[in-house]
Amino acid sequence: MFMFRSFLPFVTPKLEQWSNRARLLHWLTLVWLLIGLVSLYSASSAEGYVKFNDTLYYLKRQLIWLTIGGILFNLIVRTPIKQIVVFAWLGFLISLVLIALTFAPGLGTTVYGATRWLDLGLVVIQPSELIKPFLVLQSALVFANWLKIKPWVRLFWLCGFGILLLLILKQPNLSTTALSGMGIWLIALASGLPWRYLGGTAIAGLLTAMISISLQSYQRQRIISFLNPWADPLGDGYQLVQSLLAVGSGQIWGTGLGLSQQKLFYLPIQSTDFIFAVFAEEFGFLGSILLLILLVIYATLALKVANKCKQRVNALIAIGVMVFMVGQSILHIGVATGLLPTTGLPLPLFSYGGSSMVSSLCLAALLVRVARESSQAEVISFSEFRD
Repeated sequence: MFMFRSFLPFVTPKLEQWSNRARLLHWLTLVWLLIGLVSLYSASSAEGYVKFNDTLYYLKRQLIWLTIGGILFNLIVRTPIKQIVVFAWLGFLISLVLIALTFAPGLGTTVYGATRWLDLGLVVIQPSELIKPFLVLQSALVFANWLKIKPWVRLFWLCGFGILLLLILKQPNLSTTALSGMGIWLIALASGLPWRYLGGTAIAGLLTAMISISLQSYQRQRIISFLNPWADPLGDGYQLVQSLLAVGSGQIWGTGLGLSQQKLFYLPIQSTDFIFAVFAEEFGFLGSILLLILLVIYATLALKVANKCKQRVNALIAIGVMVFMVGQSILHIGVATGLLPTTGLPLPLFSYGGSSMVSSLCLAALLVRVARESSQAEVISFSEFRD
């Protein structure tokens, strides 16, 4: 019976034995997920009804991936980090090969001009999302042991990280490339890597981004339309204009759950890249602030967990998870509110997409596991926690 319960998503029979930070992160993840599922149903119900005569179409498919991600979540929080990192290199290299296969004719799937998905027959996956947990693990492992590993091993993994960024950039996916690059850089920074290395890589990254923007006309146009979307409200600025209208329509209290007008085929990609705009319209400024508070609490707990870790690898994993969960969320919100150029970043645990859901749950599980292993974390009884 215990073995069966171990595979049930978010069922944790020994939760009372966890540290207080591990419990809070576990419940925050669950709350984040539940809010995301409600928002996804609202954002996708009209499209599901029109296209498939089923308002639950997208939600039901998301729940399938949630089940898979939930099982992996439970397995990860029960497995010591030392055992998990052993497989980090293998998962990273397999995911890297899958990203390369997106360019293979008949395998890669192109949507909106970007080839980011891999058609495996029964399912379509996005390898650049699935690699994120392995990227965090391998980056943490490399930079935590930077002075111990041989120079050729350092070079091998630095080349591996560079190839990953170039492949994602070629899809093209500048936003995920930038996020992944920042994640690697921040993990290296937290590890204490010398500034002569960090400064050089930062400059190289900025130059690469500038070259990509100069060569890709659609990226240049996104920058131009971001600066003044109202100059072409029916063309290049259409997405951002509709997103701003949704956010503004929410005012203080929001229009109410399910009552968004912009999701009724005015706002494009409303269940993925612009799902926050629908959330802001329905829950208003107050709901948006509460979501931001949740992200701030999550980030604060992640930093506290990292600070309490005696193992450098564990601390760097916590930093990496924070970047990919909270940092990506901030970037998504920034795009929806017009603070950043339009990109294709999903909102973790909100946006429709199986690869994003599984990846986000695995990342969250890694953080919970690190919190459980934090030797300085205070363990309290379940009865005391309830009081």
